[in-house]
Amino acid sequence: MPITVKQVQNIFNNIDKGENEKFFEHVADDVCWKVMGTHPLAGTYHSKQDFLTHTFMRLNKILKKGVILKVKGIIVQNDTAAVELESYSISLSGMPFNNTYCWVVKFKNEIIVEVRAYLDSALVQKVIDENEAG
Repeated sequence: MPITVKQVQNIFNNIDKGENEKFFEHVADDVCWKVMGTHPLAGTYHSKQDFLTHTFMRLNKILKKGVILKVKGIIVQNDTAAVELESYSISLSGMPFNNTYCWVVKFKNEIIVEVRAYLDSALVQKVIDENEAG
């Protein structure tokens, strides 16, 4: 059954409110989440926990208030949505982490089962290089 813009908005509103935990309740435990690019967070994650551990939790350690995302647009076709997001975070070194994302999200019964995430790879590399102990 196709997903609607309203359903996607309801799920992603949790991110807009800073309630990432509630958003991730709508992500399948066995999600296939591909983070595109050539930076330290890039790769294919085969579970929600694997994705969170290697991306959000890693970034939360080097961003003063953790990962902060705001939804900028949603396009829906059948069971797939393209969601444009922006981050407004500050790293521990004081560097702005204002990244732009496009998540191509596949749903099954209002649960996210696949994601392809596109982002500014160079910015991710820079914030990690400047803020993680080497």
